Amino acid sequence: MTDLLRIDDEFTHEQQLIRDTVRAFVDDQVAPHISEWFESGVFPSRELAPALGELGLLGMHLEGYGCAGLDATSYGIACRELEAGDSGLRSFVSVQGSLAMFPIWKYGSEEQKTTWLPRLASGEAIGCFGLTEPDQGSDPGAMRTYAKQEASGDWVLNGAKMWITNGSVADVAVVWAGTEGGIRGFVVPTDTPGFSAVEMHRKLSLRASVTSSLYLDDVRLPADAVLPHVSGLKGPLSCLTEARFGILWGVTGAARSCLSAAIDYAKTRVQFDRPIGAFQLTQEKLAWMAVATEQAGLTALHLGRLKDTGRLTPQQVSFGKLANVRAALDIARQARTILGANGITLEYPVIRHMNNLESVLTYEGTQEIHLLTLGRALTGLDAFR
Repeated sequence: MTDLLRIDDEFTHEQQLIRDTVRAFVDDQVAPHISEWFESGVFPSRELAPALGELGLLGMHLEGYGCAGLDATSYGIACRELEAGDSGLRSFVSVQGSLAMFPIWKYGSEEQKTTWLPRLASGEAIGCFGLTEPDQGSDPGAMRTYAKQEASGDWVLNGAKMWITNGSVADVAVVWAGTEGGIRGFVVPTDTPGFSAVEMHRKLSLRASVTSSLYLDDVRLPADAVLPHVSGLKGPLSCLTEARFGILWGVTGAARSCLSAAIDYAKTRVQFDRPIGAFQLTQEKLAWMAVATEQAGLTALHLGRLKDTGRLTPQQVSFGKLANVRAALDIARQARTILGANGITLEYPVIRHMNNLESVLTYEGTQEIHLLTLGRALTGLDAFR
């Protein structure tokens, strides 16, 4: 038993059905293969995307255009169950819905919405989000990618993006670039001349995930490729807030997976003529892991309810992302010690989750950035510069 506080009892009947449906999908379609995908460094995006779309998981928290229009807590629950399978799986859904679809839905023209959102929601098309650059991560305002508008009205983009999930399998990229009037977002079909994407290899984390570099070499776009309803850093930062909400829920699934594996192992692994779960030190580890898992679950549920009632702030999302990712990583590390040498093999999910969480700890806002965000909220003083 890992739900000591019976948090799931607080879900509505519909939310419990979503939980069960996504969990069954992960158990049937992902769990039997994920260790092989991780070891091989592959993720079958094209095979999984239509299945995820059929379940309504792509852009599920958006209204219209083929999206399910479900509440934020339901989206969070789905992220939890997806990441219990693997962080790479949740990242795919998160990037598709919160980083590619959300900016088009929130800030795009009607033509951009009708062209892309139904295809992305169904999984027919895959999207990515181009913000991070080789030399700019935590300081997106200093990006070097630049878009110049010509007299004809066309835009010409030049620059590079790095660490882009789905980049080399995407049909469309939402690319953020500096312009004469400030930072703007552009909807870039990936078959546009001058656009290229190269998959990044030799990763030891998020191996079951496509990570790419994007290159824009005189990419020419029509005037209406720009997202018309946002300018400045508000655009990309609001997208990151959406994605971080999915993360703070998702990592509770990774934590639960590690805790369950540790409990099962402790009950069956015999040393000194008794299961190691009968030793006080092992039980202490399991108890603290359970406490941390439940606390993270309560944080996620509370923030989900705040979002559903329109009261969630970016600072609260930073709180959840910071606290829950650190808790999940600590739980994974503790679980590894309980499993001993078996904890480093892909026969168990622990080392895979632990390695993945090392990336989740720093992507979409390092813990230092979230600490400074909370520090500013507490003091009213900006320590970023």
